[in-house]
Amino acid sequence: MVDTMTMDKPALIERAKEQMQRHLGAPDWSLREKVALTCRILFAQGHDSGLAGQITARAEQSGAYYTQRLGLGFDEITAGNLLRVDDDLNVQEGAGMPNPANRFHSWIYRARPDVRCIIHTHPIHVSALSMLGRPLKVAHMDACMLYEDVAFLPQWPGVPVGNGEGELISAVLGDKRAALLAHHGLVIACATIEEACMMAMQCERAARLQLLAESAGDIVDVAPALAREAHDWILQDKRSQAGFAHYARRILRDVPADLGHPLDMRPDI
Repeated sequence: MVDTMTMDKPALIERAKEQMQRHLGAPDWSLREKVALTCRILFAQGHDSGLAGQITARAEQSGAYYTQRLGLGFDEITAGNLLRVDDDLNVQEGAGMPNPANRFHSWIYRARPDVRCIIHTHPIHVSALSMLGRPLKVAHMDACMLYEDVAFLPQWPGVPVGNGEGELISAVLGDKRAALLAHHGLVIACATIEEACMMAMQCERAARLQLLAESAGDIVDVAPALAREAHDWILQDKRSQAGFAHYARRILRDVPADLGHPLDMRPDI
């Protein structure tokens, strides 16, 4: 047996990482299923804004990605009613049309080969913060997954259906995983669907914490070295997968296996 009481912190971190690799697992959902589950999870977590917002993921085919059909809310998305579109938003598979605002997703995918999933939503607290023209403040352990990873766009470019908006948003995002868009909302760009979903939820929670804390006093900064340590610890792939699976189980428990079930593969709702 290993005497962990005498081990230093770096050794304990590595030991825990190795254990997570062995013990944390998740169902083998398809890309379509994970996109549909993300829509349902974020709807339940306060990211609903009617028909606004898009969740996309690169498809198996090069130059294509999955997205929801315009006219459906996040709570209506299933694996079967998703569209597959190309960079020009031409529908390759599925019925209906994508949201024209998906154009800036195409810009991000072209600029960031590492990105496999993009989430754009207008959650209440992120939107409130965006109205103040104030960047997201990271000063809580849970939010440290966002530390130095959230860009800020201070000028609203208008409805993001043009190429200019796509160029601007992709540029301000740079190599970060997230950006808060003034007078608009949130954009997440991650290497996996699971990580993107967890980041989106944490951005909204961090915005809510920030508004609550600022109403009571001045936020105290966290030590940069400790924040970076927490950032890397929380953003392990296995943790993202396990967290996503937890929220997916909650959704699947509460949604009956009928026509609107998120894992339904039929083409219409």
